[in-house]
Order: sequence, then structure tokens, then C-alpha cells
Amino acid sequence: MLLLAAILFPMLAGTVISAVPNTEEGRNRLYTCAIIVTDLLGIAAFLYGKAIAPLSLTENVVLAFSLDELGRYVMLAVMLLYTAVCFYSFEYMKHEERPNVFFAFFFISYGAMLSVCMSANLVTLYLCFETLTLTSVPLVLHELTKDAVAAGLKYLFYSVAGALLGLLAVFFVYYLSNGNTTFVAGGFLNQAGIAGHEKLLLAVVMTGIVGFGTKAGLYPMHGWLPTAHPIAPAPASALLSGIVAKAGVVAIIRLVYYSVGTELIAGTWVQYVWMTLSLLTIFMGSLMAFRETVTKKRLAYSTVSQLSYILLGLSFLTQESMRGALMHLMGHVAAKGCLFLCAGVFIYKLGATRVTELKGIGKRMPVTMWCFTIASLSLVGIPPMAGFLSKWVIASAAITADMGVFSILAPVILLISALLTAGYLLTVVVHAFFPGHAEAEAETEEAVVSAEPSKLMTIPMICLCTAAVVVGIWGNTLTGFFGF
Repeated sequence: MLLLAAILFPMLAGTVISAVPNTEEGRNRLYTCAIIVTDLLGIAAFLYGKAIAPLSLTENVVLAFSLDELGRYVMLAVMLLYTAVCFYSFEYMKHEERPNVFFAFFFISYGAMLSVCMSANLVTLYLCFETLTLTSVPLVLHELTKDAVAAGLKYLFYSVAGALLGLLAVFFVYYLSNGNTTFVAGGFLNQAGIAGHEKLLLAVVMTGIVGFGTKAGLYPMHGWLPTAHPIAPAPASALLSGIVAKAGVVAIIRLVYYSVGTELIAGTWVQYVWMTLSLLTIFMGSLMAFRETVTKKRLAYSTVSQLSYILLGLSFLTQESMRGALMHLMGHVAAKGCLFLCAGVFIYKLGATRVTELKGIGKRMPVTMWCFTIASLSLVGIPPMAGFLSKWVIASAAITADMGVFSILAPVILLISALLTAGYLLTVVVHAFFPGHAEAEAETEEAVVSAEPSKLMTIPMICLCTAAVVVGIWGNTLTGFFGF
């Protein structure tokens, strides 16, 4: 019952607290209690949770939850980011309308994301995946402007279309299974069960990768990210980019590594198309981010690129490449979550939405800009940050995978993307701390006024950029602890 409690408690608590009349301060105290209890339940489920099957839909279709190594690993990232964003939002949402509505869907989506981590089979995963989509859409259209509603609908349509493609793969995997559909490392399908259906299986697996990859921004289904992120409140953008999009990654891992099995698609056209789409998305996302001037939209295109680092690592279908992908998943949660929270500070304190408006703010916001700098260095891949270690492992796995031109192309694209990432992130840092003569002269004529936000906003950012450093130093130990 611990698993169900961890899933349902935040959904119920967030809804009840938001619905009952109360002052803003009173609600925030209750939200604090709710996030603490949710995290404690999550830790208890992490340590002691046992498999449970609360509902049987048919003889072979069971709604079931359990926690394995992958579920625990992703769950750790979910708890880290949701907790940081919760405290940050207490301050940020003061300048937004209907904060109680935001927090209601914040906690509901928290429970939905935990359910994705705990899903024990593909049907349960699909249902939880769709629940996450439906409960995160209100976070995008929170402001209810024309642009916000359009962005929310675009996110919904893309996600539902992708999930339906994923559902097609789920149907056929169940059809070809031998009756036991619980996730198993290495997959539960066997050669005898799929004899005569190999071509069909490869087609539906590729369909599933593209479908579930929609949530992770895989080309050509990436269009919702640069539209939704700039419109959503900064805390929602941090969640969408940092962890909600990772649901697509989890679904692909479950489909390929824990259902179908890597041996069935290794060396086939599916693997080559998957690698090609991942490399294309990495390069395209980095290039679009480099050209973008709106801060949150630049970070959104960066997410498109960085998420495909994970998908690229997974596409090589080796243990080492999967380990690198999971390192990048954790590092990206910390770094990109921090960057979006920093962008929220720029909007909240300065009303600055474009990178050109951030010149010289290093002296006014030293803590915020140092957090932005550390997170940026991680995404670029500067040691000892998380991005360096994960990219190194992915590139090494590519070279040793003996995949022909892809073994050379992958490290080259990773290097080009890293240079572009430095171009669109570190230039912001340089201009913030070294604005030029005109801005420097203006600062000498008048006292520099601090624009730092409250500790409710700075401490979560510090925690996230610290996590990016920790993953960079101890990433191998962390993934090794979970058996990867």
C-alpha cells in the first residue's frame, strides 16, 4: 500500500488544500506539510514498497505498480525537482493569479509522475503517462491568455498523438507476449513468441519510440516544447523540461529494454533510424537555441537538444550507453531545472524575458547568476559537472559500439552541440558579469541596487546546481548503486 499512498496522497492533499478557503500564508504552510509528507512517503516506498495490483482489467491486462532499479532512480530525480520547485513557487506565484489552482495541478502531476516511475507493465505505464499529460496541461495554460491556451492545446495534441502511437506499440507487444507482461530487464518477449512477426514488431517498436519520444521532444514531434515553455510560469517550465519530459524517456526504456528486449532490435533498421533522429534532434535543437533571443524559448530548444543526448545513449543498446544516458537524465534534471528557475527570477524581479536584457545583472544578482553559470557549465559539459561525465560515457560507448559511421558521427555531433551550447549559454554569463564599458560607467555613477530574490527562490536554485556538481563527481557511484 505504500506505493499507492505515495501516488494518491499528493493528488488528494493538493486538491483539498487548494479547494478549502484559506489565506495565502495558511495555504503555503499546508503545501509545505504536503510536500514533506509526500517526500517521506516516497522515501518509504523507495525503501519498503511492495508490488501491488489494485485492479484487473482483463485476464492479461492488470493495473500494477512496483519499484525496480529504474523506477527508484527516476523517482529520486522526481522528488528532487518537485520539492525544489514547490518552495520556489511560494514566492514566484505571488505575481500570478490563481496560485491555488497552480498548486493543485502541481501536486496532482507530482502523483502522476510518481505513478509513471512505479508502473509495473506497459498498460499501467500508458495510463499513468496519459494522466501525467492531462494533469500537466493546466500548468501550461495557467495564465489563460490566448497564447497560453493555444500553447496548452498544442502540448495536449502533440502529447495525445504521440501517446496513441505508443499505444499501438503496447497493443502489439501484448499480442506477441507469452502472457507475462511485467517489466523484466532484458524484456519478456522471446524468439518463439514472435516467429513470423519480426517485421511487424520492428515497425511497431519504431512507432512506439517516435510516439513516446514526442514527450521527450524527439524530431519530428518536438514542436510543442518551444511553444509551451515560454508561456508557462517559470516553475511549470522547470517541471516540464526537467522531469515531465523525462516520462517519454522512461516509456522508451520500458518498451525497448524491459519489454521487447535489445537483442531483437540491435543491428536492425530501427536502431539506425533511432540514432539518426536523435543526432538530428541534438544538432537542430542546439542550432535553434543558439539563434533564439527569448530566454525561456532558448532554454526550451536547449531541452530539445539535451533530451536527445539521453535518447542517443539509449539507442546504442549497450549497458555502458544506458548508464551514460541515465547520468545525463539526472544531470539534466538538476541543471535545466536550475536554469528555468533562474529565468523565472529574471522575469519576477526585472521583467526581463530576453537574453539581451541581462547585460550587467551579475552585480545585482550575483547568487542567481552564479547558479545560472554552474548549471550552464554542466550542460556545456565542463568538468567536474554532470554534463561532462554523462557525455564522456555516451561518446565512449558510441566509439566502442562498432556502429560504423555512427560511432564517429555521434562524438562529432556531441562536440558541435557542446560548442553551440557554450555559445548560447556562456555568452549570457559573460555579458552578465562583464557588460562592457557603457554599462560599467553607468554602474559607477549610481550605487548598484541588489535585485536578488528571497531565500525561497535562491535556496532551491543553489540545491539544484549543487546536485549537478554532485552527479558530475559521483555519477558513476550513483548509477552503480542502482545497478546500472
